Amino acid sequence: MLKLYLYGYLNRIQSSRRLEREAQRNIELMWLTRRLAPDFKTIADFRKDNSKGIKNACRTFIDICRKLGMFKDAVVAVDGSKFKAVNNKSKNYTPSKLKFHIERVEKHIQEYLNKLDTADNDEFSESKETISQKIDALKSTLEEFKELKKKVEAAPDKQISETDPDSRLMKVKGMIRQVSYNIQSAVDTKHHLIVAHKVTNETDHGKLDEMGRMSQEALQHKELTVIADKGYYSALDIKNALDEGMDVLVPKTDTSGSDKKGIFNRSMFKYDREKDVYICPANKELTYRMSGIERGMTLKRYFLDTKTCRDCELKPSYTKSSHNRRIARWENENILEDMQKRLIAQPDTMLIRKQTVEHPFGTIKMWMGSTHFLTKRFKNVSTLRRFSHNLWH
Repeated sequence: MLKLYLYGYLNRIQSSRRLEREAQRNIELMWLTRRLAPDFKTIADFRKDNSKGIKNACRTFIDICRKLGMFKDAVVAVDGSKFKAVNNKSKNYTPSKLKFHIERVEKHIQEYLNKLDTADNDEFSESKETISQKIDALKSTLEEFKELKKKVEAAPDKQISETDPDSRLMKVKGMIRQVSYNIQSAVDTKHHLIVAHKVTNETDHGKLDEMGRMSQEALQHKELTVIADKGYYSALDIKNALDEGMDVLVPKTDTSGSDKKGIFNRSMFKYDREKDVYICPANKELTYRMSGIERGMTLKRYFLDTKTCRDCELKPSYTKSSHNRRIARWENENILEDMQKRLIAQPDTMLIRKQTVEHPFGTIKMWMGSTHFLTKRFKNVSTLRRFSHNLWH
């Protein structure tokens, strides 16, 4: 059965019904399975009931590669890609979508109520009985939407998928959204072997440390270099990865709106570690005044002297408010600054990341074709992804 499953993915045959037909007519498969031809239910049940065994078979492959010394450099690139789930967009609900549906049904109910008032006077109108039946049906639909709205509002991420409950509506390209899973992969930069993967229904943000730890376990190598794109930039996540013994390289994201406001970006203010002050473009010092905690992070706040800032000719370029310019600094921000210095010293890092981890995703999607997952829920989708990832090898 494992041979049959493997053959199917190597030859882009994922459906259990198509595998059943191939086993009956394909000479290669007849030789491979010794003329055994299981029906589609047996094939589907094998995939469903042997998730742990299939994962172990794939894990054994990584162990063999490690014993052959293929991961001595211990450098991996991490990325995520969206794969369509077995869940139509119409069967995914969010608060805004339910609000639209409820308003639309209420509007139709009101239209039919208005028709009911004029039914006797209009000879071409539907009968009162027919209109009443439609109103009752709409009221029933309205109650269903209201009950669903309560469930959506109670959900942690304010979202419910009915066909595949684990899948989520995600952005896949620009403003295009589809109900998907986000597949995380860590790929060895030397041999381009996928060493770890995880199926999620969240964004890439916050997944760096987790994928790094999974890679450390797979490679049995603590001193691991992990490369990722801007989507993984999270100060706490990067610190956790560094604490685990990894060397992390992630370019910094610039989410500041300073440029649009027409004021100096934070990058224009240079930090002096020895003095613990920021130097503004006018060569004045912003000194430490106080600390606070936001989103679990201790932030130190630096202010420019009020009189100095008020009398400065560049003040309109510092801030649009009447207050002096203030800058918040995370207590461990020096580790992020050191990481940026390492990235600058290795200008080809992001190119290596792109060539390493994006290519397998493209190949796997080409194998799958323009289709969605053929299984549902985290357990079954994870088995499917692990198998196709190892076929990439």
